[in-house]
Amino acid sequence: MSGESPIKAAVQQIAEEKGLTVESIVGTIEAALAAAYRKDFGEKNQNIKVEFDLETALTHVFDVKVVVSDEFIAEAEARAAAGEEEPEVVVMGDESDAEVRYNPKLHISVTAAHSIKPNAVVGEEIRTELSVPGEYGRMAAQTAKQVIIQKIREAEHTNVFEAFRDRERQVVTATVQRRDGRSVIMELGRGTGVLPYEEQIPRERYNPGDRLRVYVVSVSQTPRGPQIVLSRSHPEVVRQVFSMEIPEIANGLIVIKGIAREAGSRSKVAVQAVDSNVDPIGSCVGQRGTRVQTIISELGGEKIDIIEFSDDPIRFISNALSPAKVLTLETDDETHTAVATVEEDQLSLAIGKGGQNVRLAAKLTSWRIDIRPVGGDIQPFEAMEEIPADEEEAAVVSDSVTEAAVEEVTIAPTEAAAPAVAPAEEEEELRGE
Repeated sequence: MSGESPIKAAVQQIAEEKGLTVESIVGTIEAALAAAYRKDFGEKNQNIKVEFDLETALTHVFDVKVVVSDEFIAEAEARAAAGEEEPEVVVMGDESDAEVRYNPKLHISVTAAHSIKPNAVVGEEIRTELSVPGEYGRMAAQTAKQVIIQKIREAEHTNVFEAFRDRERQVVTATVQRRDGRSVIMELGRGTGVLPYEEQIPRERYNPGDRLRVYVVSVSQTPRGPQIVLSRSHPEVVRQVFSMEIPEIANGLIVIKGIAREAGSRSKVAVQAVDSNVDPIGSCVGQRGTRVQTIISELGGEKIDIIEFSDDPIRFISNALSPAKVLTLETDDETHTAVATVEEDQLSLAIGKGGQNVRLAAKLTSWRIDIRPVGGDIQPFEAMEEIPADEEEAAVVSDSVTEAAVEEVTIAPTEAAAPAVAPAEEEEELRGE
Protein backbone atom coordinates (compact mmCIF):
# COMPACT_ATOMS: atom_id res chain seq x y z
CA MET A 1 0.00 0.00 0.00
CA SER A 2 1.57 3.22 -1.16
CA GLY A 3 1.92 6.08 1.26
CA GLU A 4 0.29 9.49 0.98
CA SER A 5 1.78 11.97 -1.49
CA PRO A 6 4.34 14.21 0.32
CA ILE A 7 2.97 17.34 -1.33
CA LYS A 8 -0.58 16.39 -0.36
CA ALA A 9 0.56 15.91 3.23
CA ALA A 10 2.30 19.30 3.14
CA VAL A 11 -0.79 21.04 1.77
CA GLN A 12 -3.00 19.45 4.41
CA GLN A 13 -0.58 20.54 7.14
CA ILE A 14 -0.59 24.13 5.84
CA ALA A 15 -4.39 24.06 5.72
CA GLU A 16 -4.61 22.95 9.35
CA GLU A 17 -2.01 25.41 10.64
CA LYS A 18 -3.38 28.43 8.78
CA GLY A 19 -7.06 27.63 9.10
CA LEU A 20 -7.53 27.34 5.32
CA THR A 21 -9.22 24.78 3.07
CA VAL A 22 -7.24 22.36 0.90
CA GLU A 23 -9.25 23.53 -2.12
CA SER A 24 -8.23 27.15 -1.62
CA ILE A 25 -4.54 26.19 -1.40
CA VAL A 26 -4.77 24.03 -4.54
CA GLY A 27 -6.46 26.94 -6.33
CA THR A 28 -3.59 29.18 -5.24
CA ILE A 29 -1.02 26.69 -6.53
CA GLU A 30 -2.81 26.45 -9.89
CA ALA A 31 -2.94 30.23 -10.23
CA ALA A 32 0.77 30.47 -9.38
CA LEU A 33 1.73 27.78 -11.91
CA ALA A 34 -0.37 29.47 -14.60
CA ALA A 35 1.39 32.78 -13.91
CA ALA A 36 4.80 31.08 -14.17
CA TYR A 37 3.95 29.38 -17.48
CA ARG A 38 2.42 32.53 -18.94
CA LYS A 39 5.53 34.53 -18.06
CA ASP A 40 8.16 32.24 -19.57
CA PHE A 41 6.43 30.00 -22.12
CA GLY A 42 3.03 31.46 -22.93
CA GLU A 43 2.03 33.39 -26.06
CA LYS A 44 0.22 36.72 -26.25
CA ASN A 45 -3.24 35.39 -27.08
CA GLN A 46 -3.24 32.36 -24.81
CA ASN A 47 -5.56 32.16 -21.82
CA ILE A 48 -3.48 29.89 -19.60
CA LYS A 49 -5.15 27.66 -17.04
CA VAL A 50 -3.39 24.96 -15.02
CA GLU A 51 -4.78 21.85 -13.38
CA PHE A 52 -2.70 20.50 -10.49
CA ASP A 53 -3.12 16.90 -9.33
CA LEU A 54 -2.54 16.83 -5.58
CA GLU A 55 -2.07 13.04 -5.55
CA THR A 56 0.60 12.83 -8.28
CA ALA A 57 1.92 16.44 -8.16
CA LEU A 58 1.57 16.52 -11.98
CA THR A 59 0.39 19.61 -13.85
CA HIS A 60 -1.64 19.96 -17.03
CA VAL A 61 -1.58 23.28 -18.87
CA PHE A 62 -4.48 24.41 -21.09
CA ASP A 63 -5.32 27.30 -23.38
CA VAL A 64 -8.98 27.96 -22.55
CA LYS A 65 -11.25 29.89 -24.93
CA VAL A 66 -14.97 30.43 -25.45
CA VAL A 67 -16.45 29.74 -28.90
CA VAL A 68 -18.02 32.76 -30.66
CA SER A 69 -19.58 33.15 -34.09
CA ASP A 70 -17.51 33.98 -37.17
CA GLU A 71 -19.74 37.00 -37.81
CA PHE A 72 -19.01 38.40 -34.38
CA ILE A 73 -15.23 38.21 -34.94
CA ALA A 74 -15.48 39.60 -38.47
CA GLU A 75 -17.52 42.56 -37.26
CA ALA A 76 -15.11 43.21 -34.41
CA GLU A 77 -12.07 43.08 -36.72
CA ALA A 78 -13.76 45.41 -39.22
CA ARG A 79 -14.46 47.96 -36.53
CA ALA A 80 -10.90 47.72 -35.27
CA ALA A 81 -9.53 48.28 -38.79
CA ALA A 82 -11.75 51.36 -39.17
CA GLY A 83 -10.53 52.70 -35.84
CA GLU A 84 -13.98 52.51 -34.30
CA GLU A 85 -14.56 51.63 -30.66
CA GLU A 86 -15.64 48.05 -30.15
CA PRO A 87 -19.27 47.98 -28.90
CA GLU A 88 -20.68 45.52 -26.43
CA VAL A 89 -22.12 42.62 -28.46
CA VAL A 90 -24.13 39.54 -27.53
CA VAL A 91 -21.78 36.66 -28.34
CA MET A 92 -23.23 33.65 -26.57
CA GLY A 93 -26.17 33.12 -28.91
CA ASP A 94 -29.80 34.21 -28.82
CA GLU A 95 -30.52 32.48 -25.50
CA SER A 96 -27.84 34.39 -23.58
CA ASP A 97 -28.02 37.89 -22.17
CA ALA A 98 -24.26 38.14 -21.57
CA GLU A 99 -22.69 41.13 -23.29
CA VAL A 100 -18.90 41.07 -23.81
CA ARG A 101 -16.26 42.58 -26.06
CA TYR A 102 -14.23 40.43 -28.43
CA ASN A 103 -10.87 39.43 -26.98
CA PRO A 104 -8.64 37.09 -29.01
CA LYS A 105 -7.11 35.85 -25.75
CA LEU A 106 -10.48 34.65 -24.49
CA HIS A 107 -12.45 33.88 -27.68
CA ILE A 108 -12.16 31.52 -30.67
CA SER A 109 -14.29 31.46 -33.81
CA VAL A 110 -16.63 28.53 -34.33
CA THR A 111 -14.76 27.61 -37.55
CA ALA A 112 -11.39 27.46 -35.75
CA ALA A 113 -12.98 25.56 -32.89
CA HIS A 114 -14.23 22.85 -35.31
CA SER A 115 -10.60 21.97 -36.10
CA ILE A 116 -10.12 21.13 -32.44
CA LYS A 117 -13.58 19.73 -31.70
CA PRO A 118 -15.79 19.03 -34.74
CA ASN A 119 -19.09 19.43 -32.89
CA ALA A 120 -18.19 22.65 -31.03
CA VAL A 121 -21.00 25.21 -30.72
CA VAL A 122 -21.15 28.93 -29.88
CA GLY A 123 -20.80 29.51 -26.12
CA GLU A 124 -18.89 26.30 -25.47
CA GLU A 125 -15.52 26.32 -23.68
CA ILE A 126 -12.63 24.81 -25.65
CA ARG A 127 -9.61 23.55 -23.69
CA THR A 128 -6.44 22.93 -25.69
CA GLU A 129 -3.71 21.14 -23.73
CA LEU A 130 -0.26 22.66 -24.15
CA SER A 131 3.12 20.99 -23.90
CA VAL A 132 5.11 21.42 -20.71
CA PRO A 133 8.85 22.09 -21.32
CA GLY A 134 11.32 20.28 -19.08
CA GLU A 135 12.69 23.50 -17.58
CA TYR A 136 9.17 24.60 -16.66
CA GLY A 137 9.36 22.72 -13.36
CA ARG A 138 12.34 24.64 -11.98
CA MET A 139 11.18 28.06 -13.19
CA ALA A 140 7.60 27.42 -12.14
CA ALA A 141 8.70 26.40 -8.66
CA GLN A 142 10.56 29.68 -8.13
CA THR A 143 7.68 31.83 -9.37
CA ALA A 144 5.00 29.73 -7.73
CA LYS A 145 6.72 29.79 -4.35
CA GLN A 146 6.43 33.57 -4.04
CA VAL A 147 2.85 33.65 -5.31
CA ILE A 148 1.81 30.82 -3.01
CA ILE A 149 3.34 32.53 0.02
CA GLN A 150 1.55 35.77 -0.87
CA LYS A 151 -1.79 34.11 -1.52
CA ILE A 152 -1.64 32.08 1.69
CA ARG A 153 -0.75 35.22 3.63
CA GLU A 154 -3.73 37.03 2.10
CA ALA A 155 -6.04 34.14 2.95
CA GLU A 156 -4.67 34.01 6.48
CA HIS A 157 -5.22 37.77 6.89
CA THR A 158 -8.82 37.35 5.72
CA ASN A 159 -9.40 34.55 8.22
CA VAL A 160 -7.94 36.62 11.07
CA PHE A 161 -10.11 39.61 10.13
CA GLU A 162 -13.25 37.48 10.01
CA ALA A 163 -12.39 35.82 13.33
CA PHE A 164 -11.84 39.08 15.23
CA ARG A 165 -14.44 41.27 13.54
CA ASP A 166 -17.11 39.71 15.77
CA ARG A 167 -14.93 40.21 18.88
CA GLU A 168 -14.74 43.98 18.47
CA ARG A 169 -15.64 45.79 21.73
CA GLN A 170 -14.95 42.66 23.77
CA VAL A 171 -12.29 41.82 26.34
CA VAL A 172 -9.93 39.03 25.26
CA THR A 173 -6.78 37.46 26.71
CA ALA A 174 -3.55 38.38 24.90
CA THR A 175 0.14 37.58 25.37
CA VAL A 176 2.80 40.27 25.18
CA GLN A 177 5.03 39.51 22.21
CA ARG A 178 7.39 42.46 21.81
CA ARG A 179 7.70 46.23 21.78
CA ASP A 180 7.49 48.27 18.60
CA GLY A 181 8.58 51.78 19.54
CA ARG A 182 6.13 52.97 22.17
CA SER A 183 3.50 50.43 21.12
CA VAL A 184 3.24 46.83 22.30
CA ILE A 185 2.58 43.94 19.91
CA MET A 186 0.37 41.27 21.49
CA GLU A 187 -0.34 37.71 20.41
CA LEU A 188 -4.04 36.87 20.10
CA GLY A 189 -3.83 33.23 19.09
CA ARG A 190 -4.40 33.29 15.33
CA GLY A 191 -3.43 36.93 14.95
CA THR A 192 -1.61 39.83 16.53
CA GLY A 193 -2.89 43.14 17.86
CA VAL A 194 -1.26 46.44 18.71
CA LEU A 195 -1.54 48.17 22.07
CA PRO A 196 -0.84 51.86 21.30
CA TYR A 197 0.92 54.03 23.86
CA GLU A 198 -2.22 56.08 24.52
CA GLU A 199 -4.20 52.89 25.31
CA GLN A 200 -1.65 51.59 27.81
CA ILE A 201 -1.92 51.92 31.59
CA PRO A 202 0.62 54.49 32.84
CA ARG A 203 3.63 52.87 34.51
CA GLU A 204 2.42 49.33 33.73
CA ARG A 205 5.21 47.07 32.50
CA TYR A 206 4.69 44.82 29.48
CA ASN A 207 7.19 41.96 29.48
CA PRO A 208 7.30 39.31 26.72
CA GLY A 209 5.19 36.33 27.76
CA ASP A 210 2.87 38.28 30.09
CA ARG A 211 -0.80 37.29 29.69
CA LEU A 212 -3.21 40.21 30.05
CA ARG A 213 -6.85 40.95 29.44
CA VAL A 214 -7.28 43.66 26.81
CA TYR A 215 -10.22 45.40 25.17
CA VAL A 216 -10.56 45.13 21.37
CA VAL A 217 -11.12 48.76 20.35
CA SER A 218 -11.35 48.20 16.59
CA VAL A 219 -10.69 45.65 13.85
CA SER A 220 -10.02 47.00 10.36
CA GLN A 221 -8.68 45.66 7.08
CA THR A 222 -5.59 47.42 5.68
CA PRO A 223 -3.32 46.74 2.67
CA ARG A 224 -0.83 45.16 5.08
CA GLY A 225 -3.45 42.91 6.65
CA PRO A 226 -5.95 43.21 9.51
CA GLN A 227 -5.19 45.85 12.13
CA ILE A 228 -6.46 45.03 15.62
CA VAL A 229 -6.23 47.93 18.08
CA LEU A 230 -6.23 46.94 21.75
CA SER A 231 -6.63 48.86 25.00
CA ARG A 232 -5.78 48.34 28.65
CA SER A 233 -7.06 51.75 29.78
CA HIS A 234 -10.61 51.65 28.37
CA PRO A 235 -13.40 51.70 31.01
CA GLU A 236 -14.94 48.65 29.32
CA VAL A 237 -11.99 46.60 30.57
CA VAL A 238 -13.21 47.21 34.12
CA ARG A 239 -16.84 46.47 33.22
CA GLN A 240 -16.11 43.18 31.46
CA VAL A 241 -13.55 41.98 34.00
CA PHE A 242 -16.20 42.57 36.71
CA SER A 243 -18.64 40.49 34.66
CA MET A 244 -16.08 37.70 34.27
CA GLU A 245 -15.16 37.54 37.96
CA ILE A 246 -18.53 38.20 39.63
CA PRO A 247 -21.28 35.65 38.82
CA GLU A 248 -24.06 37.95 40.10
CA ILE A 249 -23.13 40.50 37.41
CA ALA A 250 -22.79 37.84 34.71
CA ASN A 251 -26.27 36.44 35.43
CA GLY A 252 -27.93 39.87 35.77
CA LEU A 253 -28.61 39.94 39.52
CA ILE A 254 -26.33 43.00 39.82
CA VAL A 255 -26.06 45.74 37.19
CA ILE A 256 -23.11 48.07 36.65
CA LYS A 257 -24.67 51.53 36.34
CA GLY A 258 -21.53 53.54 35.68
CA ILE A 259 -17.74 53.53 35.66
CA ALA A 260 -15.30 56.40 36.19
CA ARG A 261 -11.72 55.40 35.56
CA GLU A 262 -8.25 56.86 35.69
CA ALA A 263 -6.37 53.87 34.35
CA GLY A 264 -3.59 52.53 36.52
CA SER A 265 -4.60 54.61 39.51
CA ARG A 266 -8.24 54.33 40.60
CA SER A 267 -11.70 53.45 39.35
CA LYS A 268 -15.13 54.02 40.84
CA VAL A 269 -17.77 51.49 39.85
CA ALA A 270 -21.47 52.11 40.58
CA VAL A 271 -23.48 48.91 41.05
CA GLN A 272 -27.14 48.20 41.75
CA ALA A 273 -28.88 44.99 42.78
CA VAL A 274 -31.88 43.93 40.69
CA ASP A 275 -32.97 41.58 43.49
CA SER A 276 -33.46 43.30 46.85
CA ASN A 277 -32.13 40.18 48.60
CA VAL A 278 -28.70 40.61 46.97
CA ASP A 279 -26.05 42.78 48.61
CA PRO A 280 -24.34 44.49 45.62
CA ILE A 281 -21.30 45.72 47.54
CA GLY A 282 -20.67 42.48 49.43
CA SER A 283 -21.13 40.38 46.30
CA CYS A 284 -18.59 42.42 44.36
CA VAL A 285 -16.06 42.47 47.17
CA GLY A 286 -16.41 38.75 47.89
CA GLN A 287 -15.48 36.76 50.96
CA ARG A 288 -12.51 38.46 52.61
CA GLY A 289 -12.15 40.63 49.52
CA THR A 290 -11.16 37.75 47.22
CA ARG A 291 -13.24 38.88 44.24
CA VAL A 292 -12.18 42.50 44.22
CA GLN A 293 -8.56 41.52 44.84
CA THR A 294 -8.65 39.30 41.75
CA ILE A 295 -9.99 42.25 39.72
CA ILE A 296 -7.33 44.56 41.15
CA SER A 297 -4.65 42.04 40.13
CA GLU A 298 -6.10 41.84 36.60
CA LEU A 299 -5.88 45.63 36.35
CA GLY A 300 -2.27 45.80 37.48
CA GLY A 301 -2.94 46.92 41.07
CA GLU A 302 -5.44 49.66 40.18
CA LYS A 303 -7.54 50.69 43.21
CA ILE A 304 -11.26 49.95 42.94
CA ASP A 305 -14.02 51.81 44.79
CA ILE A 306 -17.33 49.95 44.59
CA ILE A 307 -20.23 52.36 45.01
CA GLU A 308 -23.91 51.54 45.47
CA PHE A 309 -26.00 53.31 42.85
CA SER A 310 -29.13 55.23 43.79
CA ASP A 311 -31.76 57.03 41.73
CA ASP A 312 -31.66 59.71 44.43
CA PRO A 313 -28.82 62.08 43.40
CA ILE A 314 -28.23 63.09 47.04
CA ARG A 315 -27.60 59.53 48.09
CA PHE A 316 -25.67 58.64 44.94
CA ILE A 317 -23.31 61.63 45.17
CA SER A 318 -22.71 60.93 48.85
CA ASN A 319 -21.89 57.31 48.02
CA ALA A 320 -19.60 58.37 45.18
CA LEU A 321 -17.48 60.52 47.51
CA SER A 322 -16.66 57.43 49.61
CA PRO A 323 -14.45 56.76 51.54
CA ALA A 324 -15.13 60.30 52.80
CA LYS A 325 -18.20 60.68 55.02
CA VAL A 326 -20.55 63.45 53.92
CA LEU A 327 -22.40 65.41 56.61
CA THR A 328 -24.77 67.38 54.39
CA LEU A 329 -25.17 67.79 50.66
CA GLU A 330 -26.92 70.62 48.84
CA THR A 331 -27.82 70.35 45.15
CA ASP A 332 -28.85 72.81 42.46
CA ASP A 333 -30.76 71.04 39.70
CA GLU A 334 -30.54 74.01 37.34
CA THR A 335 -26.73 74.18 37.35
CA HIS A 336 -26.34 70.46 38.13
CA THR A 337 -24.02 71.38 40.98
CA ALA A 338 -23.66 69.81 44.41
CA VAL A 339 -21.93 71.17 47.54
CA ALA A 340 -20.84 68.50 50.01
CA THR A 341 -20.02 69.44 53.61
CA VAL A 342 -17.51 67.24 55.42
CA GLU A 343 -15.61 67.31 58.70
CA GLU A 344 -12.19 68.97 58.56
CA ASP A 345 -10.40 65.65 58.96
CA GLN A 346 -12.40 64.22 56.04
CA LEU A 347 -11.45 67.01 53.61
CA SER A 348 -8.36 65.33 52.19
CA LEU A 349 -10.30 62.07 51.76
CA ALA A 350 -13.16 63.81 49.94
CA ILE A 351 -10.79 65.63 47.61
CA GLY A 352 -8.33 62.78 47.16
CA LYS A 353 -4.82 62.74 45.79
CA GLY A 354 -4.52 65.48 43.19
CA GLY A 355 -8.30 65.98 43.40
CA GLN A 356 -8.80 62.44 42.12
CA ASN A 357 -11.57 61.30 44.48
CA VAL A 358 -13.89 64.20 43.80
CA ARG A 359 -12.98 64.19 40.12
CA LEU A 360 -13.95 60.53 39.72
CA ALA A 361 -17.11 61.08 41.78
CA ALA A 362 -18.09 63.95 39.49
CA LYS A 363 -17.44 61.82 36.40
CA LEU A 364 -19.39 58.89 37.84
CA THR A 365 -22.46 60.93 38.83
CA SER A 366 -22.30 63.54 36.02
CA TRP A 367 -22.62 66.29 38.67
CA ARG A 368 -20.18 69.10 39.41
CA ILE A 369 -19.17 68.60 43.06
CA ASP A 370 -17.71 71.28 45.35
CA ILE A 371 -16.40 70.36 48.81
CA ARG A 372 -16.81 72.50 51.96
CA PRO A 373 -15.35 71.73 55.41
CA VAL A 374 -17.56 72.47 58.42
CA GLY A 375 -17.31 76.20 59.11
CA GLY A 376 -14.93 76.73 56.17
CA ASP A 377 -15.06 78.04 52.61
CA ILE A 378 -16.18 76.05 49.58
CA GLN A 379 -13.36 74.27 47.72
CA PRO A 380 -14.30 74.89 44.04
CA PHE A 381 -14.14 71.86 41.74
CA GLU A 382 -11.70 73.61 39.36
CA ALA A 383 -9.31 74.37 42.23
CA MET A 384 -9.37 70.77 43.37
CA GLU A 385 -8.39 69.61 39.88
CA GLU A 386 -5.30 71.80 40.14
CA ILE A 387 -4.07 70.24 43.40
CA PRO A 388 -0.59 68.77 42.76
CA ALA A 389 -0.63 64.99 42.42
CA ASP A 390 2.36 64.60 44.75
CA GLU A 391 0.44 65.30 47.96
CA GLU A 392 1.63 62.10 49.58
CA GLU A 393 -0.15 62.65 52.89
CA ALA A 394 -3.59 62.78 51.27
CA ALA A 395 -2.73 59.80 49.12
CA VAL A 396 -1.67 57.69 52.07
CA VAL A 397 -4.78 58.57 54.05
CA SER A 398 -7.06 57.91 51.07
CA ASP A 399 -5.51 54.57 50.21
CA SER A 400 -5.40 53.30 53.79
CA VAL A 401 -9.04 54.17 54.41
CA THR A 402 -10.13 52.53 51.17
CA GLU A 403 -8.30 49.33 52.08
CA ALA A 404 -9.81 49.46 55.56
CA ALA A 405 -13.23 49.87 53.97
CA VAL A 406 -12.68 46.71 51.91
CA GLU A 407 -11.75 44.84 55.07
CA GLU A 408 -14.84 46.21 56.76
CA VAL A 409 -17.02 44.96 53.92
CA THR A 410 -15.36 41.57 54.24
CA ILE A 411 -16.04 41.33 57.95
CA ALA A 412 -19.43 43.04 58.12
CA PRO A 413 -20.96 43.38 54.64
CA THR A 414 -24.33 44.35 56.04
CA GLU A 415 -22.99 47.53 57.60
CA ALA A 416 -20.94 48.44 54.54
CA ALA A 417 -23.60 47.69 51.96
CA ALA A 418 -24.36 51.40 51.47
CA PRO A 419 -21.28 53.47 52.40
CA ALA A 420 -21.61 57.18 53.04
CA VAL A 421 -25.41 56.97 53.29
CA ALA A 422 -27.05 58.59 56.31
CA PRO A 423 -29.70 56.76 58.35
CA ALA A 424 -33.33 57.58 57.70
CA GLU A 425 -33.56 60.02 60.64
CA GLU A 426 -30.69 62.06 59.15
CA GLU A 427 -32.20 62.22 55.66
CA GLU A 428 -33.56 65.72 56.06
CA GLU A 429 -30.21 67.05 57.30
CA LEU A 430 -28.41 65.31 54.43
CA ARG A 431 -30.62 67.04 51.92
CA GLY A 432 -29.53 70.37 53.37
CA GLU A 433 -32.95 71.29 54.53
